[in-house]
Amino acid sequence: MMMAAFLYIGAGIGMLLLGMIRSKTKVANKEEKLERKDLPYTVSMVVLDIAAPIFLMLGLKTTAAANASLLNNFEIVATAIIALILFHEQVTRRLWVAIILVTIACILLTVDDASSLSFSAGSLFVLSACICWGLENNCTRCISHKDPLEIVTIKGFGSGLGSLCIALSVGEPFPLWQYLPMVMLLGFVAYGMSIFFYTYAQRTIGATKTSTFYAVAPFIGMLLSFVILGEKITFVFIIGLVFMIAGAYFATFDNAKS
Repeated sequence: MMMAAFLYIGAGIGMLLLGMIRSKTKVANKEEKLERKDLPYTVSMVVLDIAAPIFLMLGLKTTAAANASLLNNFEIVATAIIALILFHEQVTRRLWVAIILVTIACILLTVDDASSLSFSAGSLFVLSACICWGLENNCTRCISHKDPLEIVTIKGFGSGLGSLCIALSVGEPFPLWQYLPMVMLLGFVAYGMSIFFYTYAQRTIGATKTSTFYAVAPFIGMLLSFVILGEKITFVFIIGLVFMIAGAYFATFDNAKS
């Protein structure tokens, strides 16, 4: 929770500085600001971003890491189901196919040993985390037409300070000061800029499709591990990549005739 807190705070500080720079430019800011009517979605977004990591940590204490990684892919399905039922977002047959293909690809990436997979009480916590993130994705979608810079700044400071309070209340040690700048810089790039672009994407293609494309992230991580760490490309990765490319194709052309 302490690490999550400073990653979020770093995102908030970075986006706040970007906002200050943008306000001094001569380019007219056409982005809409958040209003009082957006408060329920904004508060829900922050609370869910605090709750999800807590559920995930509780789950990791009582279930295998491989099991948690596998179940984490349920976020894509949760986002789609919530978007369909609560927010009446259209989920086409092609997009459902894309969701299934991407989920299979993620499973291939995350399962090292099938014998380690088991369903337990910890699994329920992991699934709860995924549902929180799925609901949070949809709450963000509902205000994605407003200024993404403002949204990410609020999410960064709100989730960061909330996580910090919880971390201190449960007695987590404060990190060494010399590590904080790098942690917050990482938070700005990996959380702040990521959520900023994610929100822009939701504005134009919706929560479900954005979540499906976002699942490409594990492959980017693995490709970087091949390039930076010199790890070998495995046969499982190649198979997973085929499923991911197929899923991305169906997600991209989901409006075409089925």
